[in-house]
Amino acid sequence: MAHIDYFCAAISPYVYLCGDRPAQIAARHGATITYRPVDAAAVMTRTGGVALPDRHPSRQAYRLQDLVRRAARLEMPLVPKPAFFPTNPAPASYALIAVQDAGGDAGAFLAAITAACWAQGRDVSDDDVIRDCLTAAGCDPRLADKGLLAGAEAYHRNTEEAVRTGVFGVPFFVTDTDQRFWGEDRLDDLDAYLGGKLS
Repeated sequence: MAHIDYFCAAISPYVYLCGDRPAQIAARHGATITYRPVDAAAVMTRTGGVALPDRHPSRQAYRLQDLVRRAARLEMPLVPKPAFFPTNPAPASYALIAVQDAGGDAGAFLAAITAACWAQGRDVSDDDVIRDCLTAAGCDPRLADKGLLAGAEAYHRNTEEAVRTGVFGVPFFVTDTDQRFWGEDRLDDLDAYLGGKLS
């Protein structure tokens, strides 16, 4: 059975634009998927990238245009400049880890929490928002308050594993055969690879 490690961030617009497609792809090919929330800013800067506020204005402007276009193509609502971005993604990341550890629908929670920011303009560091997203994903909202230390440790391990593995941004997908796919726009390639159409 194929396996996918999905390195993600609760605050990433491109993770939001992935929606539930990673889970659909995994299911279509009988693959398992592990959600690995990371400190995306740390991963990026430690692997040669530039944090968003420090990028040249032309790169920032292009990013906004690209987000709007991708959202339109995917027919997904988007708030290009949400009021609560950037914000602390750690609490939502800990909740995602708790959902996965509890056997809940981690993909549904990730889709809900990223939509809270990028479609609804909500603060994903707020406990009430996290609980609302847990409920929307069919999870126990009390998971927001459980395993915080374990979540923090797993979040740190995921970030270190990402850098060690060669991950340099999110969303980033690594198969058990060490094939790597970076970006929401590479999901079709991941799908084709798992289906034996790409090598």
